[in-house]
Amino acid sequence: MTVSRVLIANRGEIAVRVIRACQGLGIETVLGASQADTDSLAARIADRAICIGPPSSAESYLNIKGVVSAALGTGCDAVHPGYGFLAESEELAEACAAQGIKFVGPRSDQIREMGNKLQARALAREFGLPILPGSEKCHNYEEALRVAERIGLPVMMKAAAGGGGRGMKIVTDYKDVQQMFGSASAEARAAFGDDTLYLERYIPNARHIEVQVLGDSFGNVIHLGERDCSLQRRHQKLVEESPAPAITDALREEIRQAGATLARNMKYENAGTVEFIVDQDAQKFYFLEMNTRIQVEHPVTEMITGIDLVQEQLRVARGEKLRFTQSDVVFRGHAIECRINAEIPAEGFRPSPGTIEQWQPPEGPNIRLDTHCYAGYKIPMFYDSMLAKLIVYGTDRTEARERMLRALSRFSIGGVGTTISFLHFVMGHPDFAAGRVNTTLVDGLVQQMLSQAKGKA
Repeated sequence: MTVSRVLIANRGEIAVRVIRACQGLGIETVLGASQADTDSLAARIADRAICIGPPSSAESYLNIKGVVSAALGTGCDAVHPGYGFLAESEELAEACAAQGIKFVGPRSDQIREMGNKLQARALAREFGLPILPGSEKCHNYEEALRVAERIGLPVMMKAAAGGGGRGMKIVTDYKDVQQMFGSASAEARAAFGDDTLYLERYIPNARHIEVQVLGDSFGNVIHLGERDCSLQRRHQKLVEESPAPAITDALREEIRQAGATLARNMKYENAGTVEFIVDQDAQKFYFLEMNTRIQVEHPVTEMITGIDLVQEQLRVARGEKLRFTQSDVVFRGHAIECRINAEIPAEGFRPSPGTIEQWQPPEGPNIRLDTHCYAGYKIPMFYDSMLAKLIVYGTDRTEARERMLRALSRFSIGGVGTTISFLHFVMGHPDFAAGRVNTTLVDGLVQQMLSQAKGKA
């Protein structure tokens, strides 16, 4: 299938990223922007920009009919959804197919299978992947209580249609099950229009490790290694790196092969990520979910493999076979990514909207910055607070961490609060330096940084 003109149905740094990838392949670009983004960097560098609705996401970036109409009206033969918004919408994939437009992502049935966490668990189990002890759908809190008693505390209640940390509650006391069940159900209903919940055993000392996979329409599927995304706050990732530190080579290979096995059995097409929870105390890993899209943290994989994942997405969408086999993929060095957000960590990561008065990013060998920002850019209040992704490469993890420390110290942003100082603190912390990380570490580091700041005051 010909892909000569692509509508980018997204905003921010990922819109810029997709435009650059298209330019490298000689593909024309049309940006579908909301009214708040019509003068964005992405709108400036795209071959054409078209307004798809008001600032509200529901009326623009989440409006399937508006996105498809914009693609048809501008003669686009493909739509790239980026991440977030409609990136994992089977409805958009089907709407595109109905109009003869290529959706740059997996087939709609694959999005549907992995979008429902209960169905994803069932498929993973069928294909031989390890699954956390848990339940199928819990219809009420009494049923949830029985499951919790069977598998033991702590447990996590999760929204079957969920993502991004919404509809998730950790239960450490049986007397809290009823209240937590009601709260999680309401949150899931509000966020996803589906209040279905299930339970899984909660792993306190957990690592979050994910496997990048890539498949074509000819049944060829490979993995491109793993990423550690354990440094999170409220289930939102802050720092990612590849390869994952402080695990054995045997466990690393098991995790990689498990991710590839799931994708291969699904005959998965395009880029995707299979996510796992690693129980560090037991040295075991379990399937968590699959994201059927490009990930925010894809650059660290690109840095250690030399493969442009967004361009590969576009090639697969054009009907091409993968250009390499598993044995062709070579992993070199270490890469770390820090998400730079317009937030104030000392105030509970309160968003800090406003105008960027100064923008002085670090430069130098093996430093990459994915961003849509510049001096004078006014951060819209309608969307997430990410300003940039700072990525560095080193021959090993020590060199990459030291390079990130230097890069963060040279990154100057004025006019809004940012997470730069906190990320610098994280990079310099002995636990991070030693690879002693888990999914709860960030909360402790915030308190340590605040205590140190008070001590110096």
